[in-house]
Amino acid sequence: MGMIFISHRGNLHGPSELENHPGQIEECMRRNLECEIDLWAAQGKFYLGHDEPQYKVDLEWLISHEKKLWVHCKNAESLENLTSLTNHSLNYFWHQSDDYVITSKKYIWVFPGRDLIRGSIAVLPETWKSSKSTKQMTTAFGICTDYPETFRKQYS
Repeated sequence: MGMIFISHRGNLHGPSELENHPGQIEECMRRNLECEIDLWAAQGKFYLGHDEPQYKVDLEWLISHEKKLWVHCKNAESLENLTSLTNHSLNYFWHQSDDYVITSKKYIWVFPGRDLIRGSIAVLPETWKSSKSTKQMTTAFGICTDYPETFRKQYS
């Protein structure tokens, strides 16, 4: 299996006003991309949004797309809700500024700019202050980026 390409918040060609919009997430999946989303929970309901809950989604929407989603839990309630569910195989995680995080499916999510571990996910390589070598990037299992189409052309 080759490297996977993960759209950061549904972005395709750089940061966009459509970040975390469910329609934009679905567009990424139609383009055969996986997608990192920011998930909030409040009073038993789920929302997408980076800094705050913005777009309401339901559990069925999440589960119907679970094979292509990388769910960044943004508050304790979203993490608690996903952890307590047994009828899904969502890949989810919590982090703020940790160098390395292990997702629920045991992937290593690497904070931007940190050294990659073989088989890990390189997050936002376009923001790295020091240029990582192509050799190191090719050790990654996947790349999460605001420019997934560009990186897919470069590393496919």
